[in-house]
Amino acid sequence: MEDINRIKVVLVEKKRTGKWLAEQLGKDPSSVSKWCSNASQPDLVTLTKIAKLLDIDRRELLNKSK
Repeated sequence: MEDINRIKVVLVEKKRTGKWLAEQLGKDPSSVSKWCSNASQPDLVTLTKIAKLLDIDRRELLNKSK
């Protein structure tokens, strides 16, 4: 399966953890873990919230398609 998002990479760049992100979003840490491993994807509303929390453009959370 192709990696669709870069959430895990951006969290490392911003020195944040999946646990921190889950707490900020009020989500289960296992959901955030699935997003970080690209096993599942957050919806667009959540992706926008993640981008705001990490102070980046939401497009930076996505890998470019070919």
